[in-house]
Amino acid sequence: MRGLTAAQADDIRQALHTAERRSGLRFGLFIGEPAGGRRHFAERLHAALGTEAPDAVVILVDLTGRGLEIVTGENARRRLSDGACRLAGMSMATAFSVGDLAGGLLYGVAALGEHATARR
Repeated sequence: MRGLTAAQADDIRQALHTAERRSGLRFGLFIGEPAGGRRHFAERLHAALGTEAPDAVVILVDLTGRGLEIVTGENARRRLSDGACRLAGMSMATAFSVGDLAGGLLYGVAALGEHATARR
C-alpha cells in the first residue's frame, strides 16, 4: 500500500479483515491518485466489485489531491449512515493532516466496522 511501511500495510489489511469478519460487509481500500474525479473513480472501484458491491464499503484516499471518499453499497448503506461515514472520514482526515496515514486508516476502518456491526 502506497505511503505505508510493510508493517503498517499488514496492520491495515488485518483491520480490513477484522471489519469484514465482524460486520459481514466487504471492505476495500484504494490509496493513490484517482483517474478522473475522485468520487467518480471511487464509485467505479465500488461497482467493479460486481455481486459483492451491495454489501461493500470502498475507502479511497487521494494522497496527492488530499481527498477522501467513502462509497457504500445498497445493503451496507442500511448499516452505515452518511453521518457515520462522515464522522469516520473527518477522523481519518484529521489524522492524515498531521501525517498519520496509518493511524487514520486504522481508526477509520475500525470505526466503520464497529458501526456496521452494531447495526447488524
